[in-house]
Amino acid sequence: MGRNWTPSIVPTDHDQTIYLVVNNFRHLGTAFTETDIEQADLETVITDLMSGQYSDPVRVLAFNTAGHWADDVSQDVALEIQRRLDLAGDELPSSIEAFIEMHAGPSRQLSLRLN
Repeated sequence: MGRNWTPSIVPTDHDQTIYLVVNNFRHLGTAFTETDIEQADLETVITDLMSGQYSDPVRVLAFNTAGHWADDVSQDVALEIQRRLDLAGDELPSSIEAFIEMHAGPSRQLSLRLN
């Protein structure tokens, strides 16, 4: 290993989609949260968001190196969280309230009026 060696963040499974949460750390700014590659799947990210593992999530980004794509999936994640909360009859956790409002707000209001 050379002096300028940096560990790869590319997953070892060549066709794996990775989900990363951008969190607001207030005066420190926004940054990707440290994530174990084995825990960067969609289900784990949704579960972690719903259980308050993030203090102030701003967005969720997904990428797949084999597919050569990256995307902001914040709205999809926010809508899925809201769907799960509605089905369970659970309240929206305060740690993700702003995230849900920012990314699912208008769509959420429309779906409530239609039901």
